[in-house]
Amino acid sequence: METNKSIAKRIIESYSLSFNNEITSRLADIVYSRELGRGELFLDEGQVSKSMGYVEKGIVRQFYYKNGKDLTEHFSSENRLFICIESFLKQEPTRLMAEALEPALVWGIPHDAFFQLVSDSPEMALLYRKMLEHSLIESQVKADMFRFETAHDRYEKFLKLFPEPAKRAPLIHIASFLQMTPETLSRVRAGLL
Repeated sequence: METNKSIAKRIIESYSLSFNNEITSRLADIVYSRELGRGELFLDEGQVSKSMGYVEKGIVRQFYYKNGKDLTEHFSSENRLFICIESFLKQEPTRLMAEALEPALVWGIPHDAFFQLVSDSPEMALLYRKMLEHSLIESQVKADMFRFETAHDRYEKFLKLFPEPAKRAPLIHIASFLQMTPETLSRVRAGLL
């Protein structure tokens, strides 16, 4: 397990930023580690998202239930942030859940402490803006993928955007994320589509 300071630095650098030691230390002071077992939830439906998560080790899947079906919304693997953005920003209960697909080490970034840093520091405000930009762009890429691409093209894009989950996540969750049945995903992977 890394130190709070090294994780804070990695979070900052993952958005192509570099801050002085004082700013990095302020972020390090608020992050906390949490070990999750396979299938353990970081966030459950109906809870308020009090923290963003940063994956040091493992894979975290965000998902929800619709008409009794388990639907995967997002995957985050090592060095990636995950956030139930509406719940986190509005501090309202979420319908999304975040679960570890394998034993995971996740670093939490608490809402209140983070926004205090954002209001106190232009550097942290820049980090926050970069986080939001990344999240919006990722959402747009995903929406466009479902609007304009074939099942085969969606799978190829998934392999590029999510290489670790592509290797390590159960196929049923990958199929759900790609909005296809497991049988269709099997045909795509076999080159039949």
